[in-house]
Amino acid sequence: MAPRHFLTLMDFSSDELNGLISRAIELKAMQRRGEIHEPMKNRVLGMIFEKSSTRTRVSFEAGTAQFGGHAIFLSPRDTQLGRGEPIEDSSRVLSSMVDIIMIRTFEHEKIELFAAYSQVPVINGLTDMYHPCQLLADIQAYVEQRGSIKGRTVTWIGDGNNMCHSYINAARQFNFKLKIATPVGYEPDSALVATAGDRVSLSNDPLVAAHDSDLIVTDVWASMGQEEEQKAREASFADFQVNESLMRAAKADALFMHCLPAHRGEEVSAGVIDGPQSAVWNEAENRLHAQKALMEFLLKEALNKPG
Repeated sequence: MAPRHFLTLMDFSSDELNGLISRAIELKAMQRRGEIHEPMKNRVLGMIFEKSSTRTRVSFEAGTAQFGGHAIFLSPRDTQLGRGEPIEDSSRVLSSMVDIIMIRTFEHEKIELFAAYSQVPVINGLTDMYHPCQLLADIQAYVEQRGSIKGRTVTWIGDGNNMCHSYINAARQFNFKLKIATPVGYEPDSALVATAGDRVSLSNDPLVAAHDSDLIVTDVWASMGQEEEQKAREASFADFQVNESLMRAAKADALFMHCLPAHRGEEVSAGVIDGPQSAVWNEAENRLHAQKALMEFLLKEALNKPG
């Protein structure tokens, strides 16, 4: 039987995702109490990075070490995914040597192909289409600070990118209303929006979208690989900055989140990201705990599968 993978939030049921959030909160408390918990003892995580990262590498590597396991870092120079060696061959070989694999890459189709030939669970550490691990950390941060996100209103401000796509899936799985405000021409994938039905609405007016929201979320205007578009994007996104005025349109106790790195003075003002409504630092820390819960779940599933 093929192992289970985590390539998007839709690979798990809503109950499983909510269970992961609860377990992540529990693991966080255990870590802070200094409790030793080593479900990955003598197990190895392979980490394949075609895109560079700070938080993704540190959180997966630290989490594996805290679980008693070992993480192997493979940079773009160490692998030839889709270039020298066919992805199918890389997957067959690497998955025969490690217990679980995390990949951070460009095309989502690449991680889907790798997972199809993998003998072990594969985790999406980010693709151009989705960033599901960040959503686990975001939902954990919201639950910790405000309780269940079910029935709440979340507003995405900015680019209809991989984070926006992951919020669309999260709206379906965690049952909240998602309002998306993008400049014209930067809307999220229309087919994905259609799958969410009336849970998701689109707008080109950030102030209208932010009205009465429980959570405001944004991301950089130009993501990795879009550096050449920076100037054009600055012009298109100029009215989409999350600042104090926009936060006042949301509920008084609304939280602000950003997956980082952040550019103060561009997509978010310093007053918001460093202010009392910001959950950014809790959100960033939760990458560690949410991914530990995810690895524990996937390895347990792999161990329990029929031979």
